[in-house]
Amino acid sequence: MSLLDLAARDAGDRAQKAGVEIRELRDLPQAHAMIDLLQEIWGRPLITVEFLRALARAGNYAAGAYDGDRLVGVCIGFHEEPAARTLHSHVAGVAPGLAGRGVGRALKLHQRAWALARDIPTIEWTFDPLVGRNAYFNIVKLGALPVEYLTNFYGAMHDAINGADDTDRLLVRWDLLSPRVVAACSGTPFERPAGGPSSRRVAAPADIESLRLDDPAAAVAWRRRVRDELEPLMAAGGRVVDFDPGRGYLVELETS
Repeated sequence: MSLLDLAARDAGDRAQKAGVEIRELRDLPQAHAMIDLLQEIWGRPLITVEFLRALARAGNYAAGAYDGDRLVGVCIGFHEEPAARTLHSHVAGVAPGLAGRGVGRALKLHQRAWALARDIPTIEWTFDPLVGRNAYFNIVKLGALPVEYLTNFYGAMHDAINGADDTDRLLVRWDLLSPRVVAACSGTPFERPAGGPSSRRVAAPADIESLRLDDPAAAVAWRRRVRDELEPLMAAGGRVVDFDPGRGYLVELETS
């Protein structure tokens, strides 16, 4: 079985386990449903129906996860410059109340199979380094690795998820055919680095979403702390190689 066939199989298995069917965007009612779900998750419109339709028409990635006729997840990405042969996954979200069901993973594995079918070996996206569950999902469950720290990348977004906080992001790269990613996507455990003399740990908050509601000043302090520790390590060549919910990011330092 080819790697492309394996990717398609893994995507199908994951969708079945999550109890969803992944469908690519085909028509206007689907586009409206996707925009409505994004608004429900973020509390504001992230993109317009017209722009989403144009993205899909131009051959970009737009897909939804359906539980029967109900749209419960959405994932949208667009191509980077041609020479990069990379898809930038701009937004992915799951309906409130469905965390832990595996819908997000089903969408990402479908996106991986979609990209490989088009000879695209890499997908990149950004996520908030303070959200530990996303860090664990991206780094451990999917096998993607952060490659750059982006300070206040989007500016203030003033939505239900980000509030008025700075939008620092980690850019992650998902090398779709790497042994780490192949193992992660097939559900096979891969060896996770333990850390050593040439590594550093950068802690992350246990639940930044609750902290933003209950103690906004403490949430801002966490932003500054993680930025002050992680950004210079990565700028100096340090590589984030793992994430542990209790211990934070593991950074392998560049050695001479």
